[in-house]
Parts: sequence; C-alpha cells; structure tokens
Amino acid sequence: MTYVALRRKVVFRVEGTGVLLGGPAPVGASPVRVRSGCPPVPAVVRWVQTTGPDGGGPAPDVRGDQMPGAISGRRGRAAWCAALLLPYVLLTTGAAAPQPVRGGDTAAPTLDWRPCEEPEQRGFECATLRVPLDHDRPDGETIDLAVIRHAATSPSERIGSLFMNPGGPGGPGTDALPSLYDRFFPAELRKRFDIVSWDPRGVGRSTAVRCFASAEEATAFWARQPAGFPVGEKERRAWFAGRAELADNCRQRASKLLPHVSTPDTARDLDRLRQAVGDDRLRYWGLSYGTFLGSVYANLFPDKVGRVILDGNVDPRNYVGGAMDGEPRLTTSLRMGSDLGSADTFEQFLTLCGQAPTTGCAFSAGSPEATREKYTALMERLRGRPVGTWTYARAVSELRQHLYFVEPGWAAAADMLQALWQGRAPQESPPPPPGKYPGTEQEAAVVCSESPNPRELGRYPELETFAAARAGDLGRRWVWDYQWCARWPATAADRYTGPFDRRTAHPVLVVNPVYDPATSYQAAEAMTSQLGDARLLTLQGYGHTALLNPSTCVNDHAVRYFTTGALPPVGATCRQDEPPFGVRPTGGIAAGGGALAEARDGR
Repeated sequence: MTYVALRRKVVFRVEGTGVLLGGPAPVGASPVRVRSGCPPVPAVVRWVQTTGPDGGGPAPDVRGDQMPGAISGRRGRAAWCAALLLPYVLLTTGAAAPQPVRGGDTAAPTLDWRPCEEPEQRGFECATLRVPLDHDRPDGETIDLAVIRHAATSPSERIGSLFMNPGGPGGPGTDALPSLYDRFFPAELRKRFDIVSWDPRGVGRSTAVRCFASAEEATAFWARQPAGFPVGEKERRAWFAGRAELADNCRQRASKLLPHVSTPDTARDLDRLRQAVGDDRLRYWGLSYGTFLGSVYANLFPDKVGRVILDGNVDPRNYVGGAMDGEPRLTTSLRMGSDLGSADTFEQFLTLCGQAPTTGCAFSAGSPEATREKYTALMERLRGRPVGTWTYARAVSELRQHLYFVEPGWAAAADMLQALWQGRAPQESPPPPPGKYPGTEQEAAVVCSESPNPRELGRYPELETFAAARAGDLGRRWVWDYQWCARWPATAADRYTGPFDRRTAHPVLVVNPVYDPATSYQAAEAMTSQLGDARLLTLQGYGHTALLNPSTCVNDHAVRYFTTGALPPVGATCRQDEPPFGVRPTGGIAAGGGALAEARDGR
C-alpha cells in the first residue's frame, strides 16, 4: 500500500460571535495510517507534516480512493485486511480497532507528535487524529482532527494534559493556542501541563465544512454581503438572498458532513482525544461556546470529568431551545441574552470613558452623560452619512467586537469612535493574506444544526425592533447573527438537549466577568445552577471571558483548581488586573447587570 503526502499551505480565517482570534494558521499534520475494520491491533497512528496548495482543508494522506480532506470510506476491506500485518510490523502503524458506540474507552488511539512547521508555531507540536464521522457507526466512514500542543515546560513536574477550546463555535484551536499560550495561560499551568487544543470537526484544518469551491469564491461572496447587518429593505433583501445562496452551496458541497458537526459529536471527539493523550480524566478550559461543549461533555461522560473550567458561559437550556422543527420566538443570541450583555457592557464603557480624560479614553466628552449624548449623535449621523465605507452597521459591528477585550479593545473602540466623530475613517485592519479561506459558514454549521432559530424571514425585522428597544444599537447586531439558520439545509443527527445535571466525578468551576458583552453573567449563574456539581467564581470586571481579560486572582484560583482540585470559597470574587481606561468604578460592580435589567426581567 502506497501513501503519498502532499505539501500544502493551509490558511483560514474565523469570523463569528464567539471568541475571535487573529494570527496565522498553524500547520496541521496528516496521518500515515491503515484504516480500521480488521481484527483489532494496537491503535497507533503516525503523522507526516503536510499543508495544501490551495489554502484548503486538512491535508490527509492521499491514496487512490481518497483525496485530501475527504471523508474516508470503508471500501475493499477484505483485500487490504489480509495485508495489515506487514505494514504494522514494518511501520509500527496499526489500524484503530473498532471502538464501542459513543466514546468508549477501549482501543484508545495514540498521537505521534511532530514539530509544527509554521514559524508562528515554533515550540508547538502537531498531530492528527482520525475519528468516526458518525459515532453511532464507529467502524464506518472517518474524518480527521487537527491537534496541537505545547509540552509542559517542566517535564519533571508534569501532571498531565490540559485541553482548551477557544469557542465560536468554529474557533480553530490550532490557531488560538499559539496566540494565547504565552500571553494568557498562567506560568504554573504551562509548567505542569501539556496545553492541548484542536480544530473541532467541521473547522479549520480538521475535515472542514466548506461551502465554496475556493477561497477566492468565498471571499467574493462575503464581500457582496451588507457590512455588519442589513439596514433598510434593500439591504434586507440582499441579506436574505445571500443566506439562501449560502445554504444552497452548503447543501451541494457539504451534505454528508453537515449532520455530524454538532456539539455532542465534538464532545465524543474530545473524549477520544483525552484517551489519546493517556489521561484517565479530562482537564479542560472552555471559552465562550466552549462552555456549552464542556457542559455536554460533563453530562455525556460524568465519570471522566477531572478538572473543568467553563469561562464566559452559555446558558445550556437557552442555547438548546425547543424542537428544531418548531418556530422559536427568539433567536439563539436573544434567548441567551447576548444582546443584553453587550448593552450592559457598553453602558459601562460609556460611563468609564466619560470619567476618564481624553488621554485615557479618546472618545470622552468630559462626563458619562455627555459621552452618551456624543455617541447617540454619532450613530444618528452615520445612519445618514457614512464615513467612506464606515456605515452605521459596520461601526456597531466593530464596536461589539472591540468590547470583547478590555486591553487593547476598549481603547481601540474609543479611537474608532473618535475618528468617526471627526469625520475620519478609522485605521483599517490588515487584509487577510490572498488565498485564505474565510470559513465563516463553519459557525453556522454547528449552531444552525442544533439550536433553533426562526425560519420565517419576516420575523427578523420584528426581532430587530424588539432587540433595539431592550439593548440599543448592539441589540440590532445580535439579531442577524443566526438569520442564516432560517434556510440551513441540515439538522444534527446527534443533538443533545439534556439532562445537564448529571453528577460529575469532580466539581466544575464556572467563571464569568460581570460585564461580558457576549455571554452574560446571568448565563453563568444559569450554567452553575443547571450543572450537577459546580461552583461560580465571579470576575468583577469586563470583557469576554476571564482568561482573555486577565486577573491574577482568577489565575491563582485556576492554578489551585487544576493542580489540587481546590475550589474557590462559595461567593468568591476577583478583580481584573487593569481597569478600563485606568478608571476603577466606585462602590463595586453590581452582578445583576446594568440599566437594562428591567428589560431583562420583563418589567
């Protein structure tokens, strides 16, 4: 049997409502392997470093019946099973023995780590794991997962592996981990754990959902869409038509994969990864959507929960919603209160900016009240008179994204708003490299398959009016995030709707900023109450997730939890290391939210 490795360049981009992380893509790794389905042999997998010529997909080994990134089938099994022994002896490469349905522990795979090739991943190791397309059919077709790790910096003190999921959904860990590792992970965790991440199924350099033939075609499609969200009837028609075209493309190009990229599918993959690194129980730090993934894992595999931190939390029941074939009243984002979290956080932004001098916050008008009035006037002006390509909708969308990161995002938001106030176009971000596949549809592939959203197109303008009334400009932006679900062509074959309260082997630690613009503090309270055994640690601060808005206090608790299992005291709170604009609020931070609490409570 001949194996051919292609050298390819893999690049991608992540856009969506979860944690968005820039930076170049790390190198994936492709297995040189023998397919399963024969009599069991020790499961060993070998990889060679590969990337691809067209910027697309994972780069698996290529043989006569398999092209790079394809879903692998089970053809001609009898012919090659007889020849299995020789490759196994000569290459130390074996077939993954058939595994029990839904993530059993037998025949655990192993990962053959090799240095990643990209300069940005210097010091990291890459590998690939093959998993079933459908975990109900473990001996059926397979897909690839791209995996990355940084080995513990003090091998003699190593405890095990710590997995990280960056959120999204659609966030590729092979990009996120190198971006976050040195800056955000506590030194003690880096010393004592291999920090591991991966591109979930459907994403990045794993077997990916790709609804366009090329990066150029995808980029041209997104360039034709209204920036940010649609404003007015003409843009709404274009928006609806574009999402319908996307759905048709996805139906044609990814129909086999789309039903199998759900959160429970990924949770079962995560359990295989746990087995592959040799850990008896999972250690995991999940960000944003990664908290929902963590909650599903905890309830599918409660006896395998070691230490799990859920940071920047999704409300599990509100994410799940009702039946997929129903007509929900609200979108996923509105059910989760993301619009209210953004509004509350932005209210704090304006207050703290107004309390700061212009040397601290460029948009300050000298007081919170004057700064709010300045912002309102700016938005009204942009509605009728954009600044170049900076429309009202684009400004609101960029503002929402800047709120995720106190440093440097809040200062960048103030600079952007001040430039627009002065009639200047803000500084543009560098364009993505040519040939970089956007991958925008990979978020929709997960959410639209398992979280119900309205299918009636006329409902979305109505919901925009509703969200604007309770959450202002940012509310409008959140409504349109999942409108593409209205015409999505697939529903998850394996959808998890609960229970969420199974007792885990060890308690889960839930962490959340009080003012999180994407995953509200109320969602963290809901997560804590819904899980079978969880403790809430409150970060009295701002931004999306505690890991990405650093607090030495939170990090100290995280280190103790991961290394000893010790939980913070009940009701424990922490502060961020650096307050926005150098201004600490007086009188503490109310965990109940901001001025829009009445709207949230229906009063």
